[in-house]
Amino acid sequence: MNRYQNSEAMLARAEQVIPLGAQTFSKSRTQFPLGVSPYFATRAQGSRVWDVDGNEYVDFINALCSVTLGHCDPDVTQAVQEQLHRGTIFSLSSELEVQVAEKIVEMVPCAEKVRFGKNGSDATAGAIRVARAFTKRERVAVCGYHGWQDWYIGSTARHLGVPEAVRALTHTWAYNDADSLQALFKAHPGEFAAVILEPMNVVEPKPDFLQEVQALCRREGALLVFDETITGFRYAMGGAQELFGVTPDLATFGKGLANGYPVSAVAGRADVMKMMEEVFFSFTFGGETLSLAAALATLRKLQREPVIPTMRARGERLLRDTQAAIDRHGLGDVLALSGHPTWSFLQFRDGRGHTLWEIKTLFMQEVFRRGVLAYGTHNLSYAHSEADLDRLAAVYDEVFGVIAGGLARGIRPLLQCEVLQPLFKVR
Repeated sequence: MNRYQNSEAMLARAEQVIPLGAQTFSKSRTQFPLGVSPYFATRAQGSRVWDVDGNEYVDFINALCSVTLGHCDPDVTQAVQEQLHRGTIFSLSSELEVQVAEKIVEMVPCAEKVRFGKNGSDATAGAIRVARAFTKRERVAVCGYHGWQDWYIGSTARHLGVPEAVRALTHTWAYNDADSLQALFKAHPGEFAAVILEPMNVVEPKPDFLQEVQALCRREGALLVFDETITGFRYAMGGAQELFGVTPDLATFGKGLANGYPVSAVAGRADVMKMMEEVFFSFTFGGETLSLAAALATLRKLQREPVIPTMRARGERLLRDTQAAIDRHGLGDVLALSGHPTWSFLQFRDGRGHTLWEIKTLFMQEVFRRGVLAYGTHNLSYAHSEADLDRLAAVYDEVFGVIAGGLARGIRPLLQCEVLQPLFKVR
């Protein structure tokens, strides 16, 4: 019997009414190989998720890093249930807007004032718009992934539908290479409104790199924006800016801000954020109360319990176990580890006559079969237990053995699906 029969039937049904059959590229067949993957979940609890075929998985994707405490965290669920009986949205602002904004100001170094959106893309787009208004400049320098909006996605291979005039105003530069940013400033002096970057993703910042970027921005008169959609409330209580000791002018947050509920935030200097009174950044659901109640419960739990230290310790153990398995199976030429312990990456490389996509496809086929939901990242939550890490280590030991055999005798004969194709690379 096909392990994913119901998922594939639901996908075929979804594709009749939804492009790609999914609302998010990262949950679609572009990222999950057809024939060996689950596509639809029915429920999740703690560190576990169940697909529509009844298969149970230890979840190391965690809704694209948006779940920090664990699925259906009881404190968050209780806060949302209580708010549900009071109302989800009103004709006036809610006191929750004030309470969550105050909490972010309390926790985040750069935050003096806060505005809310629903997705990370809302927040990054809002930060860029307000930076352009504040500086009266138009060019933007980007480094990392910053969402689907025209101003950013136009700089990637996925720019179909973005006007060339918009694309021309966004410039990419290389992480850990301040000279590449300086070159942009030299090419367009006095024209950059903002420099936006993920303060850390795949690799750590080199010593003084973030400080150099900050100094260049100050010299140029451009605002420094940290996209902390993932790193916020994960790397440290106040995000990567707290961890690395560099305070940006603006920062954006989402994902783990409310343990998976849809809310995001732009936060920063009061004088810059005051421009939000003039810039149009306004949403009917910007003050939706269920997500704000979830955010307040999440932030309070982060302060009350050892969430971040626990995730970090578990992530450090995961990295040790995984590196040991890579070494044990002699896969160091095709597999490597990087990132922060709470958000780490298993990187695939071409080698021994095989492409990284062949290796990654085999990896996904085999880990899914063994009840682990992962596609190369380890997005830790507070709900992951030592037993979950034991399970992952055992699965990786088996799967790395399969990969080693495939590299020796050929991967294609082991695949029960087509090889994945790259979507686009930004990290």
